Amino acid sequence: MTNSKFAKLVVFLIAAVALAALPLLLQATGSNSWVRIVDVALLYVLLALGLNIVVGHAGLLDLGFIAFFAVGAYMYGLLASPHLTDTFVYLKETFPNGLHMNFWLVMVMAGVLAGITGLILGFPVLKLRGDYLAIVTLGFGEIVRIFMLNLDRPINITNGPKGITNVDAVKVFGHDMSQRLTVSLGDWSYTFQSVTLYYYLILFFVVAAIVISYRLQDSRIGRAWMAIREDEIAAKAMGLNTRNLKLAAFGMSATFGGVAGVLFASFMRGVYPESFILMESVMIVAMVVLGGLGHIPGVILGALVLAGLPELLRHVAHPLTAMTDGRLGPEILRQLLIALAMIVIMLLRPRGLWPAPEHGKSLSK
Repeated sequence: MTNSKFAKLVVFLIAAVALAALPLLLQATGSNSWVRIVDVALLYVLLALGLNIVVGHAGLLDLGFIAFFAVGAYMYGLLASPHLTDTFVYLKETFPNGLHMNFWLVMVMAGVLAGITGLILGFPVLKLRGDYLAIVTLGFGEIVRIFMLNLDRPINITNGPKGITNVDAVKVFGHDMSQRLTVSLGDWSYTFQSVTLYYYLILFFVVAAIVISYRLQDSRIGRAWMAIREDEIAAKAMGLNTRNLKLAAFGMSATFGGVAGVLFASFMRGVYPESFILMESVMIVAMVVLGGLGHIPGVILGALVLAGLPELLRHVAHPLTAMTDGRLGPEILRQLLIALAMIVIMLLRPRGLWPAPEHGKSLSK
Protein backbone atom coordinates (compact mmCIF):
# COMPACT_ATOMS: atom_id res chain seq x y z
CA MET A 1 0.00 0.00 0.00
CA THR A 2 2.83 2.40 0.90
CA ASN A 3 4.67 1.66 -2.36
CA SER A 4 1.47 2.26 -4.31
CA LYS A 5 0.92 5.64 -2.66
CA PHE A 6 4.55 6.61 -3.24
CA ALA A 7 4.32 5.63 -6.93
CA LYS A 8 1.17 7.72 -7.33
CA LEU A 9 2.87 10.67 -5.64
CA VAL A 10 5.89 10.39 -7.97
CA VAL A 11 3.64 10.24 -11.05
CA PHE A 12 1.68 13.24 -9.77
CA LEU A 13 4.83 15.32 -9.22
CA ILE A 14 6.24 14.42 -12.66
CA ALA A 15 2.94 15.34 -14.31
CA ALA A 16 2.80 18.65 -12.39
CA VAL A 17 6.35 19.60 -13.44
CA ALA A 18 5.66 18.62 -17.07
CA LEU A 19 2.44 20.65 -17.22
CA ALA A 20 4.15 23.67 -15.64
CA ALA A 21 7.11 23.50 -18.04
CA LEU A 22 5.14 22.76 -21.23
CA PRO A 23 4.23 26.34 -22.23
CA LEU A 24 7.72 27.56 -21.37
CA LEU A 25 9.26 24.97 -23.70
CA LEU A 26 6.77 25.83 -26.45
CA GLN A 27 7.36 29.55 -25.93
CA ALA A 28 11.10 28.96 -26.25
CA THR A 29 10.59 27.91 -29.87
CA GLY A 30 9.92 31.57 -30.67
CA SER A 31 6.29 31.11 -31.66
CA ASN A 32 3.20 31.54 -29.49
CA SER A 33 0.95 29.62 -31.89
CA TRP A 34 1.59 26.23 -30.26
CA VAL A 35 0.91 27.63 -26.79
CA ARG A 36 -2.35 29.06 -28.13
CA ILE A 37 -3.28 25.63 -29.56
CA VAL A 38 -2.66 24.05 -26.14
CA ASP A 39 -4.82 26.74 -24.50
CA VAL A 40 -7.73 25.93 -26.82
CA ALA A 41 -7.17 22.20 -26.25
CA LEU A 42 -7.48 22.73 -22.49
CA LEU A 43 -10.76 24.58 -23.02
CA TYR A 44 -12.03 21.55 -24.95
CA VAL A 45 -10.90 19.32 -22.07
CA LEU A 46 -13.06 21.41 -19.72
CA LEU A 47 -16.03 21.10 -22.09
CA ALA A 48 -15.53 17.36 -22.55
CA LEU A 49 -15.39 16.81 -18.78
CA GLY A 50 -18.69 18.65 -18.46
CA LEU A 51 -20.39 16.68 -21.21
CA ASN A 52 -19.02 13.44 -19.77
CA ILE A 53 -21.31 13.91 -16.76
CA VAL A 54 -24.42 13.69 -18.95
CA VAL A 55 -23.22 11.35 -21.70
CA GLY A 56 -20.61 9.23 -19.93
CA HIS A 57 -22.06 8.89 -16.44
CA ALA A 58 -25.82 9.34 -16.87
CA GLY A 59 -26.00 7.88 -20.39
CA LEU A 60 -28.03 10.80 -21.82
CA LEU A 61 -27.00 11.79 -25.36
CA ASP A 62 -26.79 15.60 -25.42
CA LEU A 63 -26.13 17.25 -28.79
CA GLY A 64 -26.90 20.78 -27.58
CA PHE A 65 -24.12 21.15 -25.03
CA ILE A 66 -22.56 24.04 -26.93
CA ALA A 67 -25.59 26.17 -25.89
CA PHE A 68 -24.29 26.35 -22.30
CA PHE A 69 -20.87 27.31 -23.63
CA ALA A 70 -22.57 30.18 -25.49
CA VAL A 71 -24.49 31.28 -22.38
CA GLY A 72 -21.27 31.70 -20.39
CA ALA A 73 -19.40 33.40 -23.24
CA TYR A 74 -22.15 35.91 -24.02
CA MET A 75 -22.70 36.69 -20.35
CA TYR A 76 -19.05 37.64 -19.91
CA GLY A 77 -19.06 39.46 -23.24
CA LEU A 78 -22.02 41.62 -22.16
CA LEU A 79 -20.86 42.32 -18.60
CA ALA A 80 -17.17 42.88 -19.36
CA SER A 81 -17.29 45.09 -22.44
CA PRO A 82 -18.60 48.54 -23.45
CA HIS A 83 -21.31 47.00 -25.66
CA LEU A 84 -24.31 47.42 -23.32
CA THR A 85 -23.38 50.98 -22.36
CA ASP A 86 -23.12 51.86 -26.05
CA THR A 87 -26.63 50.46 -26.60
CA PHE A 88 -28.52 51.76 -23.55
CA VAL A 89 -28.29 55.47 -22.71
CA TYR A 90 -29.18 55.11 -19.03
CA LEU A 91 -26.39 52.55 -18.59
CA LYS A 92 -23.99 54.96 -20.29
CA GLU A 93 -24.94 57.65 -17.79
CA THR A 94 -24.49 55.28 -14.85
CA PHE A 95 -21.31 53.62 -16.13
CA PRO A 96 -19.58 56.22 -18.36
CA ASN A 97 -16.50 53.99 -18.76
CA GLY A 98 -18.54 50.92 -19.69
CA LEU A 99 -19.51 47.78 -17.81
CA HIS A 100 -16.37 46.03 -16.65
CA MET A 101 -17.49 43.51 -14.06
CA ASN A 102 -14.98 41.46 -12.13
CA PHE A 103 -14.03 38.24 -13.91
CA TRP A 104 -14.50 36.03 -10.85
CA LEU A 105 -17.94 37.47 -10.10
CA VAL A 106 -19.07 36.92 -13.69
CA MET A 107 -17.63 33.39 -13.53
CA VAL A 108 -19.91 32.52 -10.61
CA MET A 109 -22.92 34.21 -12.23
CA ALA A 110 -22.31 32.44 -15.56
CA GLY A 111 -21.99 29.07 -13.85
CA VAL A 112 -25.29 29.60 -12.02
CA LEU A 113 -27.08 30.88 -15.14
CA ALA A 114 -25.77 28.01 -17.28
CA GLY A 115 -26.83 25.54 -14.58
CA ILE A 116 -30.35 27.01 -14.54
CA THR A 117 -30.41 26.79 -18.35
CA GLY A 118 -29.44 23.13 -18.05
CA LEU A 119 -32.35 22.54 -15.68
CA ILE A 120 -34.70 24.30 -18.12
CA LEU A 121 -33.52 21.91 -20.84
CA GLY A 122 -33.76 18.92 -18.50
CA PHE A 123 -37.40 19.34 -17.50
CA PRO A 124 -39.04 18.70 -20.91
CA VAL A 125 -36.71 15.81 -21.84
CA LEU A 126 -36.92 13.76 -18.64
CA LYS A 127 -38.81 10.92 -20.30
CA LEU A 128 -36.77 10.89 -23.51
CA ARG A 129 -33.80 8.65 -24.28
CA GLY A 130 -31.59 7.74 -27.22
CA ASP A 131 -32.37 9.27 -30.60
CA TYR A 132 -35.32 11.30 -29.34
CA LEU A 133 -33.23 12.95 -26.64
CA ALA A 134 -30.47 13.69 -29.15
CA ILE A 135 -32.91 15.41 -31.54
CA VAL A 136 -34.46 17.57 -28.80
CA THR A 137 -31.11 18.66 -27.36
CA LEU A 138 -29.82 19.34 -30.88
CA GLY A 139 -32.81 21.63 -31.44
CA PHE A 140 -32.19 23.38 -28.12
CA GLY A 141 -28.58 24.13 -29.06
CA GLU A 142 -29.65 25.57 -32.42
CA ILE A 143 -32.40 27.66 -30.78
CA VAL A 144 -29.87 29.30 -28.45
CA ARG A 145 -27.42 29.99 -31.30
CA ILE A 146 -30.08 31.48 -33.59
CA PHE A 147 -31.50 33.47 -30.68
CA MET A 148 -28.09 35.04 -30.01
CA LEU A 149 -27.56 35.59 -33.74
CA ASN A 150 -30.80 37.57 -34.14
CA LEU A 151 -30.87 39.47 -30.86
CA ASP A 152 -29.53 42.62 -32.51
CA ARG A 153 -32.94 44.12 -33.27
CA PRO A 154 -35.15 45.88 -32.40
CA ILE A 155 -32.74 46.35 -29.47
CA ASN A 156 -29.10 45.51 -30.11
CA ILE A 157 -28.18 43.20 -27.23
CA THR A 158 -25.83 40.60 -28.78
CA ASN A 159 -24.73 42.61 -31.86
CA GLY A 160 -25.96 39.76 -34.08
CA PRO A 161 -23.49 38.18 -36.53
CA LYS A 162 -20.86 40.84 -35.80
CA GLY A 163 -20.43 39.52 -32.28
CA ILE A 164 -19.18 41.37 -29.22
CA THR A 165 -15.67 42.83 -29.28
CA ASN A 166 -13.38 44.66 -26.84
CA VAL A 167 -14.08 42.12 -24.11
CA ASP A 168 -11.95 42.57 -21.00
CA ALA A 169 -9.04 40.28 -20.32
CA VAL A 170 -8.68 38.64 -16.91
CA LYS A 171 -6.87 40.53 -14.17
CA VAL A 172 -5.04 38.42 -11.61
CA PHE A 173 -3.43 40.27 -8.67
CA GLY A 174 -3.90 43.50 -10.62
CA HIS A 175 -2.07 42.31 -13.74
CA ASP A 176 -3.90 42.38 -17.07
CA MET A 177 -3.32 38.94 -18.61
CA SER A 178 -3.52 40.33 -22.14
CA GLN A 179 -0.14 41.96 -21.41
CA ARG A 180 3.24 40.30 -20.98
CA LEU A 181 4.59 39.75 -17.49
CA THR A 182 8.30 40.09 -16.79
CA VAL A 183 9.65 38.50 -13.63
CA SER A 184 13.08 39.62 -12.46
CA LEU A 185 15.34 38.07 -9.82
CA GLY A 186 18.57 40.02 -9.63
CA ASP A 187 20.28 39.89 -13.02
CA TRP A 188 17.93 37.14 -14.25
CA SER A 189 14.59 37.97 -15.85
CA TYR A 190 11.97 36.06 -17.79
CA THR A 191 9.00 37.33 -19.80
CA PHE A 192 5.77 35.35 -19.79
CA GLN A 193 3.67 35.88 -22.90
CA SER A 194 -0.07 36.49 -22.63
CA VAL A 195 -0.95 33.04 -24.03
CA THR A 196 1.32 31.44 -21.42
CA LEU A 197 -0.42 33.30 -18.59
CA TYR A 198 -3.78 32.15 -19.94
CA TYR A 199 -2.44 28.61 -20.09
CA TYR A 200 -1.89 28.56 -16.34
CA LEU A 201 -5.30 30.13 -15.68
CA ILE A 202 -7.17 27.62 -17.85
CA LEU A 203 -5.07 24.77 -16.42
CA PHE A 204 -6.18 25.81 -12.92
CA PHE A 205 -9.83 25.43 -13.90
CA VAL A 206 -9.17 22.14 -15.71
CA VAL A 207 -7.47 20.67 -12.62
CA ALA A 208 -10.39 21.86 -10.47
CA ALA A 209 -12.83 20.26 -12.95
CA ILE A 210 -10.90 16.96 -12.83
CA VAL A 211 -11.02 16.92 -9.02
CA ILE A 212 -14.75 17.69 -9.03
CA SER A 213 -15.36 15.03 -11.69
CA TYR A 214 -13.60 12.36 -9.64
CA ARG A 215 -15.47 13.37 -6.50
CA LEU A 216 -18.76 13.21 -8.37
CA GLN A 217 -17.90 9.86 -9.94
CA ASP A 218 -17.14 8.27 -6.57
CA SER A 219 -20.07 9.89 -4.78
CA ARG A 220 -23.53 8.48 -4.18
CA ILE A 221 -24.91 10.68 -6.97
CA GLY A 222 -22.24 9.51 -9.42
CA ARG A 223 -23.01 5.84 -8.75
CA ALA A 224 -26.71 6.60 -9.16
CA TRP A 225 -26.02 8.21 -12.55
CA MET A 226 -24.17 5.09 -13.66
CA ALA A 227 -27.06 2.93 -12.49
CA ILE A 228 -29.42 4.99 -14.66
CA ARG A 229 -27.02 4.61 -17.58
CA GLU A 230 -26.93 0.83 -17.24
CA ASP A 231 -30.66 0.25 -16.67
CA GLU A 232 -33.02 3.09 -15.81
CA ILE A 233 -35.97 0.79 -15.01
CA ALA A 234 -33.88 -1.24 -12.56
CA ALA A 235 -32.53 1.96 -10.98
CA LYS A 236 -36.06 3.27 -10.50
CA ALA A 237 -37.12 -0.08 -9.01
CA MET A 238 -34.29 0.22 -6.49
CA GLY A 239 -35.78 3.49 -5.24
CA LEU A 240 -33.65 6.04 -7.08
CA ASN A 241 -35.34 9.32 -7.98
CA THR A 242 -34.33 9.27 -11.64
CA ARG A 243 -36.03 12.59 -12.39
CA ASN A 244 -33.98 14.58 -9.88
CA LEU A 245 -30.80 12.72 -10.77
CA LYS A 246 -31.19 13.52 -14.47
CA LEU A 247 -31.84 17.17 -13.67
CA ALA A 248 -28.74 17.21 -11.46
CA ALA A 249 -26.69 15.76 -14.35
CA PHE A 250 -27.94 18.40 -16.79
CA GLY A 251 -27.39 21.22 -14.30
CA MET A 252 -23.88 20.17 -13.27
CA SER A 253 -22.83 19.53 -16.87
CA ALA A 254 -24.17 22.92 -17.97
CA THR A 255 -22.22 24.65 -15.18
CA PHE A 256 -18.97 23.30 -16.63
CA GLY A 257 -20.00 24.65 -20.03
CA GLY A 258 -20.78 28.10 -18.63
CA VAL A 259 -17.40 28.34 -16.89
CA ALA A 260 -15.61 27.30 -20.09
CA GLY A 261 -17.58 29.95 -21.99
CA VAL A 262 -16.36 32.73 -19.69
CA LEU A 263 -12.75 31.58 -20.10
CA PHE A 264 -13.20 31.39 -23.88
CA ALA A 265 -14.64 34.92 -24.16
CA SER A 266 -11.84 36.35 -22.05
CA PHE A 267 -9.14 34.45 -23.93
CA MET A 268 -10.46 35.42 -27.39
CA ARG A 269 -11.29 38.99 -26.25
CA GLY A 270 -14.59 38.64 -28.10
CA VAL A 271 -17.71 36.53 -28.63
CA TYR A 272 -18.88 35.48 -32.10
CA PRO A 273 -21.91 33.29 -32.96
CA GLU A 274 -19.96 31.07 -35.38
CA SER A 275 -18.07 29.68 -32.38
CA PHE A 276 -21.24 27.90 -31.22
CA ILE A 277 -22.37 25.97 -34.30
CA LEU A 278 -23.73 22.41 -34.20
CA MET A 279 -20.41 20.97 -35.39
CA GLU A 280 -18.79 22.09 -32.14
CA SER A 281 -21.33 20.09 -30.11
CA VAL A 282 -20.74 17.04 -32.31
CA MET A 283 -16.98 17.42 -31.87
CA ILE A 284 -17.26 17.52 -28.07
CA VAL A 285 -19.44 14.38 -28.10
CA ALA A 286 -16.81 12.74 -30.33
CA MET A 287 -14.12 13.63 -27.79
CA VAL A 288 -16.03 11.88 -25.00
CA VAL A 289 -16.78 8.77 -27.10
CA LEU A 290 -13.36 8.60 -28.74
CA GLY A 291 -11.50 8.91 -25.45
CA GLY A 292 -13.57 6.44 -23.47
CA LEU A 293 -17.17 6.89 -22.41
CA GLY A 294 -17.43 7.65 -18.72
CA HIS A 295 -13.67 7.31 -18.07
CA ILE A 296 -12.19 10.65 -16.99
CA PRO A 297 -8.56 10.04 -18.15
CA GLY A 298 -9.91 8.74 -21.47
CA VAL A 299 -12.13 11.81 -21.92
CA ILE A 300 -9.14 14.09 -21.30
CA LEU A 301 -7.06 12.13 -23.82
CA GLY A 302 -9.86 12.22 -26.40
CA ALA A 303 -10.24 15.99 -26.02
CA LEU A 304 -6.50 16.60 -26.40
CA VAL A 305 -6.26 14.32 -29.45
CA LEU A 306 -9.23 15.80 -31.30
CA ALA A 307 -8.29 19.38 -30.38
CA GLY A 308 -4.66 18.97 -31.47
CA LEU A 309 -5.17 16.65 -34.45
CA PRO A 310 -6.55 19.36 -36.81
CA GLU A 311 -3.50 21.53 -36.25
CA LEU A 312 -1.08 18.65 -36.77
CA LEU A 313 -2.87 17.61 -39.96
CA ARG A 314 -2.65 21.19 -41.24
CA HIS A 315 1.02 20.50 -42.02
CA VAL A 316 0.04 17.37 -43.96
CA ALA A 317 -2.86 18.94 -45.88
CA HIS A 318 -0.84 21.67 -47.60
CA PRO A 319 1.64 19.26 -49.30
CA LEU A 320 -1.29 17.07 -50.42
CA THR A 321 -3.00 20.13 -51.86
CA ALA A 322 0.14 20.91 -53.86
CA MET A 323 0.22 17.30 -55.13
CA THR A 324 -3.36 17.67 -56.49
CA ASP A 325 -2.52 21.01 -58.14
CA GLY A 326 -4.94 22.77 -55.81
CA ARG A 327 -8.00 20.72 -56.84
CA LEU A 328 -8.62 19.85 -53.19
CA GLY A 329 -8.36 22.72 -50.73
CA PRO A 330 -6.28 22.23 -47.56
CA GLU A 331 -9.34 22.70 -45.31
CA ILE A 332 -11.29 19.96 -47.13
CA LEU A 333 -8.31 17.61 -46.99
CA ARG A 334 -7.79 18.36 -43.32
CA GLN A 335 -11.41 17.51 -42.46
CA LEU A 336 -11.15 14.35 -44.58
CA LEU A 337 -8.00 13.24 -42.75
CA ILE A 338 -9.62 13.94 -39.36
CA ALA A 339 -12.65 11.84 -40.32
CA LEU A 340 -10.43 8.97 -41.56
CA ALA A 341 -8.35 9.09 -38.38
CA MET A 342 -11.50 8.90 -36.23
CA ILE A 343 -12.82 5.95 -38.25
CA VAL A 344 -9.52 4.07 -37.91
CA ILE A 345 -9.36 4.72 -34.16
CA MET A 346 -12.93 3.54 -33.58
CA LEU A 347 -12.33 0.41 -35.66
CA LEU A 348 -9.17 -0.46 -33.75
CA ARG A 349 -10.40 0.75 -30.36
CA PRO A 350 -14.22 0.49 -30.33
CA ARG A 351 -14.43 1.26 -26.60
CA GLY A 352 -12.23 4.35 -26.94
CA LEU A 353 -8.55 5.19 -26.70
CA TRP A 354 -8.54 4.76 -22.91
CA PRO A 355 -11.73 2.96 -21.90
CA ALA A 356 -12.93 2.37 -18.37
CA PRO A 357 -11.51 -0.85 -16.87
CA GLU A 358 -13.69 -3.96 -17.10
CA HIS A 359 -15.52 -5.05 -13.97
CA GLY A 360 -18.29 -7.34 -12.82
CA LYS A 361 -19.93 -9.47 -15.50
CA SER A 362 -17.87 -7.91 -18.30
CA LEU A 363 -14.65 -9.01 -16.60
CA SER A 364 -15.89 -12.59 -16.10
CA LYS A 365 -16.73 -12.86 -19.78
